[in-house]
Amino acid sequence: MMRPSVTAFSIMLAAALLSCSKQSLQNTYDAQEKKIESFASARNGIATRYKDGSVRVIMQEGHTADTLLSNGAVTFYYAGYVLNGTSVSARDMFATNRQVEAEAAGWDPQDEDAFSPVTVAMDSNDLIEGLRNGLLGVRGGEECYILFSGKHAYGKRALGTIPAKSALVYHVWVESMTNE
Repeated sequence: MMRPSVTAFSIMLAAALLSCSKQSLQNTYDAQEKKIESFASARNGIATRYKDGSVRVIMQEGHTADTLLSNGAVTFYYAGYVLNGTSVSARDMFATNRQVEAEAAGWDPQDEDAFSPVTVAMDSNDLIEGLRNGLLGVRGGEECYILFSGKHAYGKRALGTIPAKSALVYHVWVESMTNE
């Protein structure tokens, strides 16, 4: 009987570990999707929209007839949170450009210029996939939550206070949008 070489065994072991790692990552994202669904259903929003891995829970309808398209631009305030369970709190917030949110989280808002709406072109690379997909279709004046798993955020990379593989929640207040 022939025994597999050490090299062949190493390759088989590496392939098995990689397969387990991919399955573990998929299990993490699947668990996040369940938490996202729980968060969304607990919000009692006006409507819930699903787009390519993002969930948008509309809390207040927008006042414009037009909806944001992929070639448009949007101006908005936001508060970004890491979704650790099925809800978020001030301790989960990693960024905001809305002063009232910063103060509620106990942050010391030194630079008032940091608390102004941001304008982003939808066709730029300034948005992560999950946020971009969630913003598509918003209307001026809309307030919503946009949620997505780590698969549509930063994946296996950590970024600042955001751990790797994290599901994210953005509370968004849309000031205006244009399609050009």
